[in-house]
Amino acid sequence: MTMTYRRSRPVLSTLSATVAAAALLLGLAGPAAATPVPPIQDFGTIDGFGQNSEHERITRAALACAPGTAPGAAGACFQPASIRQLAGANGTMGAIGAPDADQALTEAAHCDGADYLNAAGYPRTRAQATSVLLSCIAHLKGEFDRGVEKADVLVNAAGAVSVSDTDLSSDCTFVLGVPGRGKCNAIEGFGRALHGTEDFYSHSNWADQADGRSAIGVANPPGLARTGPAPFLRLVAAAPSASDIPGDLTTGCFSLNPWGCGKRITHGVLNKDNGTIDPATGRATSPTTARGQVAGNFNAAVQTAIADTRAQWDGFRGSLVARYGTVRGQRMACAMTHDDPARDCR
Repeated sequence: MTMTYRRSRPVLSTLSATVAAAALLLGLAGPAAATPVPPIQDFGTIDGFGQNSEHERITRAALACAPGTAPGAAGACFQPASIRQLAGANGTMGAIGAPDADQALTEAAHCDGADYLNAAGYPRTRAQATSVLLSCIAHLKGEFDRGVEKADVLVNAAGAVSVSDTDLSSDCTFVLGVPGRGKCNAIEGFGRALHGTEDFYSHSNWADQADGRSAIGVANPPGLARTGPAPFLRLVAAAPSASDIPGDLTTGCFSLNPWGCGKRITHGVLNKDNGTIDPATGRATSPTTARGQVAGNFNAAVQTAIADTRAQWDGFRGSLVARYGTVRGQRMACAMTHDDPARDCR
C-alpha cells in the first residue's frame, strides 16, 4: 500500500509517517525516479493526490524552448530532452523533483519554518525566523554552486564538448546521491536549487495578500504583495544578511508532530501549492488551497516563481562564465540546454 505525506494535513500518525518515508525511498530505485511515490505536498512533482506537476510546469514555462525556437550558443532555453531532465515529464520527476524524493523532511530544501507574526505572544522572534530563512538560502546556494562545479567535465580545456558526459540516450538519476553523467550532475545541482526557490513563493507571503474578510493573525497572516522576485534569493549573488529580509516576511511551519506548530503560522494556512498551470504560457488557474484562492494568490506565486526561475538560470550561466571563462563557460551552458551538444555546441 502506498502512503503519502501531505503538507496541508498536519495530523499524521508516527506509524504512517514511518511507512511513508520507507515507501518513498523504496519506490525510487529505478532511473530518474520512474513512477515515484507521492511526495510531501508543496508545488507538486506528480500528477495525482491533489498535485498537478506544478514544479514541472513552472520550470517548463520559464525555461523550455518554444516550438521552433533554438537555445542559441548561449543556452537561452532548454530543448525537449534536456528540459525533461531538469523539469521532469510523465514517468520522471526530473531534477526539480529530487528534493521531494530524498529531502522531503529537510526544512531548508523547501524554505519552510521561517514563520513570524508581529503580534504579542507569537512563539518565534523575527531573528529566529530570519535565521531559518538564511539557512534555506545557504542550502540552495550550495546546491546551485555544486551544479556549477559539476559542469566542469562538459567541456574540456580545448573547448570540446564531452560526448559521454552529455549523452541523453537514457534519463538521468537524481536521487539519493547517485552520481551520473556530467550533464546530469550539473542539472541536478541547478534543479535542486530551483525546487527551493520556487517553493519559497508558494510557502511565503512574499507575493500574496491576506484575506480581507478576516482579521490578521495566525490563521490569516499579512501578505507583502510583492510583484517581482526576492532580491535576497538571487543564488548567484553574495549571501544576504538579516537586514535584507522584510520585517513581516513569513513562511509556514511544517511538522509531522500534530502539536509541532502550535500557535504558529502553518504551511497549511499559507501555502499556494496546487492548481492548474499551463506549461507553455505559465497561466495559473483553479487554485485548490485556501490561501491560493484569495485575491489571485496562486497565480501571483506562480508568476513570481517563473520570473525567478529565469533569473536563476541567467545567474547560473553567468557563474559558468565567471568560473570557466567566456568561451568555455558559454559552451557549458550550450551543452546543458542542447539535446545534441557535441554537434550543436562547437
